[in-house]
Amino acid sequence: MDKNHHKVLSYFRFRRIIIPIIIGLGVATFLLVRNFDRDAFIGINWVGQSYFFIFMALLMMVMRDVGYMYRLRVLTDGQISWRRSFDVIMLWEFASAITPSIIGGSAIALYIVNKEGVSMGRTTAIVLVTAFLDELFYILMVPIMIILVGTQYLFTTEGEYVFLNTRFGTQGIFVIGYLFILILTSIIIYGVFVNPRGSKLLLLTIFKLPFLRKWRTKAAETGNEIIITSREMKGKPFSFWVKAFAGTFFSWTGRFLVVNFLILAFVSGGDQLLIYARQLVMWVILLISPTPGGSGVAEFVFSGFLGEFIPAGLTPALGLMWRIISYYPYLFIGAIILPHWLRRVYGKKKVSAIQHAAEDDITSKPV
Repeated sequence: MDKNHHKVLSYFRFRRIIIPIIIGLGVATFLLVRNFDRDAFIGINWVGQSYFFIFMALLMMVMRDVGYMYRLRVLTDGQISWRRSFDVIMLWEFASAITPSIIGGSAIALYIVNKEGVSMGRTTAIVLVTAFLDELFYILMVPIMIILVGTQYLFTTEGEYVFLNTRFGTQGIFVIGYLFILILTSIIIYGVFVNPRGSKLLLLTIFKLPFLRKWRTKAAETGNEIIITSREMKGKPFSFWVKAFAGTFFSWTGRFLVVNFLILAFVSGGDQLLIYARQLVMWVILLISPTPGGSGVAEFVFSGFLGEFIPAGLTPALGLMWRIISYYPYLFIGAIILPHWLRRVYGKKKVSAIQHAAEDDITSKPV
């Protein structure tokens, strides 16, 4: 029996679900109380347009998940059906929602995709390629948005962030994050398509630097994953990559347009392109969040980056609405799907044995 299942089940414990909910709702409540404006709430004019744009925000979440499901089917050459792709994406999103953004849910994703009958080598390649495509979307969209909206209004003056014991403003941390993503993605491209072993050596050399040395083991693992990915993805036609990137593009576009449509539900007009571009900067900040799924941090960042586009007093409420639509559902859907998924991949008898073993393991460890 796979020893990883105990670790996976521990991710779905009630405590892991409730912690991000408490953090997120706690911060949202604090912001609502601190910035409450009675007149702003009374002044909300609920018209047909408001309901339409809220519906569009929900539709964008569907577009996001369908895009991810389509990408998964492309990367597995159709080995995973649409129905099973839904389970995998929901559990993958759940894992991302309960782990700090800087860690992500890749370990759980490896386990889940592998249990769908995909070989471990192909699974490793799929998880790495999804990360690569996400980062490629970001690398391409940032310069496009800068050309379209400029840098004058892209960054806010609010907020300071500590990196390498140095304080940076919004623009500084964005530049550092973007350069890091650009370098890492370049190494992956070089490794997957040109020289796999050379890219691993390059990573190990970079992570010899004193301030990066503690992540050298992780860098070595990434190097191994690049070698495996190169072997698995070698010879894929150009159309394969076009389809995979198309799924990525629609997923991320849907993710960002949720905010645009929510703001349009309550505010007519506004610079929608700038709102979209600001979310690219927000994403870098959320990427280094130490809390599960960015809980608490996301609510503050939303107010800081997008507050100027929303009437005073409504910003915290819209921030909470954004999280209710785009974050909290995955916590509950993942918890609902897990038992059914376990029964499907293991069978009822084995699931019972796994759950009892996991409970024994959990109760024997201090909380």
